[in-house]
Amino acid sequence: MIYNTVMVHLSIDGGAAQQLKFARDLATRFESSLIGFAAGDVHPVKPPPPGVIMDDEFMRLEAKEIERRFEALRSDLEANGETGSTDSLRTTIGDPVQGLATAARAADLVIAGPGLDNLGELIHAAGRPVLIPRGDLEPLRANNVVVAWADAREARRAVADAMPFLVHAREVLVATIEERDRDRAVESATDVVRYLINHGARARSEVFSHGGAADGETLAEIAKQVGADLVVSGAYGHSKLREWLMGGVTRSLLRQGSLNRLMSY
Repeated sequence: MIYNTVMVHLSIDGGAAQQLKFARDLATRFESSLIGFAAGDVHPVKPPPPGVIMDDEFMRLEAKEIERRFEALRSDLEANGETGSTDSLRTTIGDPVQGLATAARAADLVIAGPGLDNLGELIHAAGRPVLIPRGDLEPLRANNVVVAWADAREARRAVADAMPFLVHAREVLVATIEERDRDRAVESATDVVRYLINHGARARSEVFSHGGAADGETLAEIAKQVGADLVVSGAYGHSKLREWLMGGVTRSLLRQGSLNRLMSY
């Protein structure tokens, strides 16, 4: 897995420069091209004010305002020297999650912007690893990385998708939370460590007992103890119509705003 192209979601409501800086730091590290993505959705007023008949004019005006924000975003980035010859900015009027999931076809790694709703749906639909930055957008060092391992397809996909991070980390901890069979958990984690070492990563494994806290909270505490700022995890759940029904680990990790999280489905 190589990150030749990184795509970052940029907010049209402010903070885009910091989001772009976070993404450019990663793109520079991996010698990747960088694509910015911004979207805004049209939301008709519901219900309309008394005596007002809703028509397309309201939606047209809102679409025009979104276009104005796109231009303001582009101008701000250019004025501050935040765009370069290798960068591009894609914009679309419509649902940001759907738009970003579609645009992800052009990238190897997608960085979700702060405040982006329905992250589970994005992870499910993108077909690419999704990196959810920590809330303060501090640079991602990924010197120490925790792999939240469960012997499932999603976790295997996540390990492969995160390989550019894993092979450059000083230490990778493959953390398994034991539920039933400790011997099987040890065997599974050992295989993953061997796989990572064969790819040049410095990896070790540890099996943790299932405690009273949610597994996602336990993993966040493990990351804190080993000084990791990145957790790699599969995203567990299934789609039903357009709803994302996430497993407990995924929901819990998505709430851990003090960590960078890379998730694959």
